[in-house]
Amino acid sequence: MVHAPNDHPLDAGAENPRRLYVFNGGFLFQKRIRRILALSGHRISLGRPGANDLIGVWGNADTAHRGRRMAARTKSPLLTIEDAFLRSLHPGRSGEAPIGLIIDHAGNHFDASTPTDLETLLASHPLDDSALLDRARAAMAQMQDHHLSKYSATRPDLDGPAAGYVLIIDQTKGDASVTASNGDRTRFLEMLTIAREEHPGARFVIKSHPETAAGHRPGHYQDQDCADNISIYSGDASPWTLLNGATAVYTLSSQMGFEAILAGHKPRVFGTPFYAGWGLTEDEIFFPRRGRRLTRAQLFAAAMILYPIWYDPYRDCLCPLETAITTLTAQSRAWREDRQGWVASGMRLWKRGHLQKFFEAPQKLRFAATPAQAKQLAHTDGRRHMAWANTAPANVAHVEDGFLRSKGLGADLIPPLSLVVDHKGIYYDPTRPSDLESHISRRALRLSPSETQRAERLIDQLNQHNLSKYNLSGEIPTLPTGPGRPPVILVPGQVEDDASIRKGTVETGVSTNHHLLAQTRLDNPNAYIVWKPHPDVRAGLRKGHIDDPTQFADLVIGDCDMGALLKQVDEVSTMTSLTGFEALLRGARVVTYGAPFYAGWGLTTDRGEIPERRLTGPRPTLAALVHACLIDYPRYFDPVSGLACPVEIIVERLQKDQIAKPGPFNRTLAKAQGLLSSYAHLWRS
Repeated sequence: MVHAPNDHPLDAGAENPRRLYVFNGGFLFQKRIRRILALSGHRISLGRPGANDLIGVWGNADTAHRGRRMAARTKSPLLTIEDAFLRSLHPGRSGEAPIGLIIDHAGNHFDASTPTDLETLLASHPLDDSALLDRARAAMAQMQDHHLSKYSATRPDLDGPAAGYVLIIDQTKGDASVTASNGDRTRFLEMLTIAREEHPGARFVIKSHPETAAGHRPGHYQDQDCADNISIYSGDASPWTLLNGATAVYTLSSQMGFEAILAGHKPRVFGTPFYAGWGLTEDEIFFPRRGRRLTRAQLFAAAMILYPIWYDPYRDCLCPLETAITTLTAQSRAWREDRQGWVASGMRLWKRGHLQKFFEAPQKLRFAATPAQAKQLAHTDGRRHMAWANTAPANVAHVEDGFLRSKGLGADLIPPLSLVVDHKGIYYDPTRPSDLESHISRRALRLSPSETQRAERLIDQLNQHNLSKYNLSGEIPTLPTGPGRPPVILVPGQVEDDASIRKGTVETGVSTNHHLLAQTRLDNPNAYIVWKPHPDVRAGLRKGHIDDPTQFADLVIGDCDMGALLKQVDEVSTMTSLTGFEALLRGARVVTYGAPFYAGWGLTTDRGEIPERRLTGPRPTLAALVHACLIDYPRYFDPVSGLACPVEIIVERLQKDQIAKPGPFNRTLAKAQGLLSSYAHLWRS
């Protein structure tokens, strides 16, 4: 029986589960595995199976013989269960749960002694659906772009050995896939000998298995096998980096051989892995059942889309491969950025608990009272130094709220759902480059069809649910409608001592709310102008009050649903407000009098001083700008699962109001802050 769970409604079998009898304690104690099996229609059971019951075993584990004996006695169908080919950040022996499983009704995918569900898929499924193959090509590219592998706690920023080597892939002793391929140290040494014969004079790099590098299980190669032109690599560089530097790849049965195919190699294979025998490898062993010639996309579609079952830890449901990829991308990014640990300075007390959660893995975030103390602590502990952007000294990572922040204001001490960590500058400071500018320029040059579709879906979701940075509620004003009406221009007020004003309105002549409103009226004498002061200014917490805005504006409004309001205006006139970016998503014209991050790329009408590097750089589409600003640049934290997550999860949490509310301490502190607003300069200095 060949199953393709993602071709059918997800979780379809969970309502009428079949009993799955197991004889391995791991099924009982590993919560994630139990949950994935339950969602796929299997109820873990103990005892002796009856009619219509199933027996489950974990691969060729030491305990698998128990289940196989019981299946033979009772004639019950046997399911072989294994980790999927994208598993997690770290190996299972490090205690991390998988994001997908393989459930095979015929055998182990790595054992070619009998046909498995995967082999049957590869041999008999048409694999000719253009939509399926397009998904496969897009997912292959995403895995390579984001350096995802079975274990993704690797470092794309590290260089591997100097390019031009022959790559030999080691595996762990006793691994089931090695045993199924009759592998032992002699066989691995033979593979190395043949590689040397076929590539005389070449350099050879032996890639250690991640479990060997972590000290869990030994590999087959030893230091004594090295020579002047043979070295063992056990570093943290991404497998894709190593594959890109290789001229040839040799493997027994490693999954990295599969990834070598995806990277464009035709690996030499000395064992019987699932990917051998289909015309994409040079095989030492003949596979009489595998006569079909496949493309890389067909192999990937069967092995990664149709065969495994993928799990979404945020929604607690089964999901397609694409969701698993975005999950692992978010979590691997967080690990890669946080792996050294952080020391933070300039962080207010009320933020610290949330920041601990945001940056907790793999080492807890530490706080320092001053930048100097943070620098010393970072040097002593080998950590990196971060600081809140408006307090950050040079050569320190700048931290700020992201563009989908919360449901409520920071002034109300509501923690953010997204943060940006910028190593070059910060997005609101146009006087120097930032990581965001790099993302925008890169996306202007390269945005795949699947990435374009993702950004466009995100725009649609934000518009459909009227989502914005703070997602405040309030009554939408009645604005002019009908033929012949004047153009409606929204002018959002800002906090005048905000860093984006100080940095982004240099030499523009428009650097206060009064200047902005007056200039907008001067440039648009016949427009219907709506003035919306900043909530912190209205509350008396920050600078930027206008005594009589009605001398320039036709309507003054308070807090309201910004997403809904933007759908009713024709134009936004702003210095540097994020509202201008949100207006672009709603199709409104945007005029800038400063240099916000979204200005200077050809999507806005700019009256301010724009950095020359933007004006002469590549021109992004709106989808490219959104991908850079909302997908590439920020990091997101899911308040429900407590995990790093992709932007789509935050959109869903905001839409469903599944977000953390401020606790008693924050509410009390926010109220006190409001009562003492005239002394705000004391805690903002």
